[in-house]
Amino acid sequence: MSRFDATFSRLKQQGKKALIPFITAGDPAPKHTVALMHTLVTSGADVIELGVPFSDPMADGPTIQRASERALAHGVSLAMVLEMVAEFRKKNADTPVVLMGYANPIEAMGVASFADRASAAGVDGVLVVDYPPEESADFAAALHAKNLAPIYLLAPTSSAERIAQVAKLARGFVYYVSLKGVTGAANIDTAEVERNVVRLKAALPLPVGVGFGIRDAASAKAVAGFADAVVIGSRIVQEIEGAKVSELQDKLAALVAGFRQAIDAAA
Repeated sequence: MSRFDATFSRLKQQGKKALIPFITAGDPAPKHTVALMHTLVTSGADVIELGVPFSDPMADGPTIQRASERALAHGVSLAMVLEMVAEFRKKNADTPVVLMGYANPIEAMGVASFADRASAAGVDGVLVVDYPPEESADFAAALHAKNLAPIYLLAPTSSAERIAQVAKLARGFVYYVSLKGVTGAANIDTAEVERNVVRLKAALPLPVGVGFGIRDAASAKAVAGFADAVVIGSRIVQEIEGAKVSELQDKLAALVAGFRQAIDAAA
């Protein structure tokens, strides 16, 4: 059983929904990333989404763009991100880790080499924004061969054909983008999101997580009422950006714990 399957099965038995926080690897500096990952878990995270910094993060709004810039200024590479995951795994063997990023670093490393190294490091899933399902069958096959889950984005504009294609290739869970735009762009219309998630759950055999635009406890609680997972990115990265290094762990822990409490209140 994969870490994803074990995690979502456990949560279902407990009547809970998954909390999936996002941080950018190497932000605010590489030496903090593994400690922040552990803080996310002790504060209530069920899955960690770890951003691979990239110079042109097209799906991300200004907050996460700045996080990538800070990490890149420290020289953070895809190889370094894999080393961070391997270091995290020395103390945590159970929490799924998803790498979120873009195709260029993977293509530069080579797809086969990336799949080998990601699996060896303890990565569980990979979300590549610019590998659409219609063009990523070979990439998905390379991940499947190493027991890695391709994670795909679906959006309010996704066609029935794209949903069907994702159903064939995806593993772990599916990430529903709650709005038209980039991360952190706007507040979401939870009624519309719920209608779309219900439609997706009827068409997909996997849990559906919702992200983009979830910035406070109220919106997290609302989404947890119908989704299998709540993904929170820009709000967490914003907290990291604004915190003094001496306060970073405590502030992140308090923020994530607040989201955890709100999500559990929806059960």
